[in-house]
Amino acid sequence: MPRAEFVPLETFRELSPEEMRVAAREFLETMRRRRTVREFSSRAVPRDVIEDCLLAAGTAPNGANRQPWRFVVVGDSETKAEIRSEAEVEELAFYRGGKAPEEWLEALEHLGTDEHKPFLEEAPWLIVIFAESYELMEDGSKTKNYYVNESVGIATGMLITALHHAGLVTLTHTPSPMKFLNGLLGRPDNERPFLILVVGYPDEDATVPDITKKPIEDIAVFIE
Repeated sequence: MPRAEFVPLETFRELSPEEMRVAAREFLETMRRRRTVREFSSRAVPRDVIEDCLLAAGTAPNGANRQPWRFVVVGDSETKAEIRSEAEVEELAFYRGGKAPEEWLEALEHLGTDEHKPFLEEAPWLIVIFAESYELMEDGSKTKNYYVNESVGIATGMLITALHHAGLVTLTHTPSPMKFLNGLLGRPDNERPFLILVVGYPDEDATVPDITKKPIEDIAVFIE
């Protein structure tokens, strides 16, 4: 692979310390309003909004700039119904069939989750995120991707943030196993399902659990 051409950094915009404090605090307050939602409205969300959020996610840092993600955006009602049906089979085995360790079920109990996943049909969009372990070249050869999980995880976090910033709510859903998504969505073997991101507006009667986030002293250590 030829060496990349390097150009001057012209996109960086420096802020004064006070401007940084204001920007950081405003962003913190914006993100504190983000909540995971399980009750979605069926109201339509413009496709171009989703596209811009995906492009924002695509700016994520990643190993060797391989960009090892694929976002499959599903708005078709029949396909969403199929995804729900397949996912609920796996979820039933998880919750009722002995697949989940008892301690994991106990950890989930306070959130009230179970094998029923109506949001997979109710929300206007499902974004199925795939991690590409290697790239298939035109001649049939394979080119390895690096730091795939880390790269796709960062991009997913940026996508969730972009969607929240655009005025939407999301839910991360990970039925296990998720391999059925490859066949259902026609994705090749070099792509591994990472998660399903449910996207839309909250239902007008939506509720969320009354939980808190850890304070700074419980999530960070400063060595100065």
